[in-house]
Amino acid sequence: MKAMAAMMSMPPPPPSSSSPLASQSLSVPSRQASNLPVLTIPGSHGWPLVGPISDRLDYFWFQGPDTFFRSRMEKHKSTVFRTNVPPSFPFFLRVNPKVIAVLDCNSFAHLFDMEVVEKKDVLVGDFMPSTSYTGDTRVCAYLDTEEPKHGQLKNFALDILKRGSKVWVEELQANLDVFFDTIESDISKNGSSSFLSHLQTFLFNFLSKSLVGADPALDPGVANSGPLSIDLWLGLQLLPTVPILAFQPLVEIFLHSYTYPFALVSGGYRKLYSFIEQHGKEVVQLGEKEFGLSKSDAIHNLIFTLGFNAYGGFSVFLPTLLGTIASDKTGLQARLRDEVRKVCGTSTGLRFDLVKDMELVNSVVYETLRLNPPVQLQYARARKDFQLTSHDSVFDVKKGELLCGYQPLAMRDGKVFEDPESFKPDRFVGKGKELLNYLFWSNGPQTGTPSETNKQCAAKDYVTLSASLIVAHMYRRYDSISGDAGSITAVEKAN
Repeated sequence: MKAMAAMMSMPPPPPSSSSPLASQSLSVPSRQASNLPVLTIPGSHGWPLVGPISDRLDYFWFQGPDTFFRSRMEKHKSTVFRTNVPPSFPFFLRVNPKVIAVLDCNSFAHLFDMEVVEKKDVLVGDFMPSTSYTGDTRVCAYLDTEEPKHGQLKNFALDILKRGSKVWVEELQANLDVFFDTIESDISKNGSSSFLSHLQTFLFNFLSKSLVGADPALDPGVANSGPLSIDLWLGLQLLPTVPILAFQPLVEIFLHSYTYPFALVSGGYRKLYSFIEQHGKEVVQLGEKEFGLSKSDAIHNLIFTLGFNAYGGFSVFLPTLLGTIASDKTGLQARLRDEVRKVCGTSTGLRFDLVKDMELVNSVVYETLRLNPPVQLQYARARKDFQLTSHDSVFDVKKGELLCGYQPLAMRDGKVFEDPESFKPDRFVGKGKELLNYLFWSNGPQTGTPSETNKQCAAKDYVTLSASLIVAHMYRRYDSISGDAGSITAVEKAN
């Protein structure tokens, strides 16, 4: 199974001592209740056993996630309602499927307010894959901000990103050239290139060097098997939660009804562990000496950061970004090409400070993230009783209740985004940057700053800037490309 994951407002200010990409910390959109009516949350969880099974079949089979949430939002005339989400009984006896869905920007923002919600073991809702997949330890993504280890691990992640920034752009461009050389070779031989496997090889090599300081070329076995090992490791963890609308009811019977033993992927995981232990010693020792981690905790968290967050997130996001650009028929490519070459001028290489000035390139990246976030579902559990605010109502939420935000709908909030279903490449240009307060692809607003006190993606700014760098690199190399999210069919080299 292909990798799945967990990845700027105005151009960030100059680098600071704490982060080379530190972004301005702006406030989360206001959720003041003012004079809004206090209503009972509509919807229900249905009869015991029957309700969860019915909702599970709708979500996985009869409707799919998008129609599942849209139809209930329309039925209840509310962007906040009660429902069930998979997995659930009868095969997941310890998983409680009951959630409060939050589907507009105002209610969705509560998912990141750490004063009223907690994030302990809710990365994929009430379901949590076995910790055997992460060395029998709960890695940072499953820790709440109030757990002492969260601060150690989050600061470790932020620090390795800061250190990796010294080689980040160089490694990205070098490996990107290899990727595009391979694409050109495929097109020459076959007339097109199904590029996902090439993209994942590029990502594995680039991210291993930049994040872990480990060069896969030093271990040919890992270099060849690493991407597939991560795909399988990710896939088996998430398979009980991933909608697959084809081949029903076989998928429900044989794929969505069980958890899968770590033993199926343990060999590949051990190879990754040994690879980092041997070739990423400097980063591992940093975790031990400066952040008080054990060697095993440092390595397991590095694998999760590398494989789940970075590799997994980019593997979902970049094909969509490339496909959006390659299939465009509106003249967008010419505009992107002109901006890139105007900003770069006679510069011999790309830098983060250059792409920060490419407003259209950055806006296209943001708009792609808005419409197609790499992670579709966000969860949080009420830390205490509180009042949740949508655009037009206030709802009482009790301590312990699980909130579920379906991001593709929240990011199509018509009260925030004009013509929300359409791809508008200029949406975040000029005054449009104010809308970045409402862009929540990264477990927080795009204008936020990752820290040990929140759960925002540590690499938020690296993701958007790296995506912009890829687009910029592409238009320094090519005048245009043709294709979709699965394949590149033609490239026209720059004159």
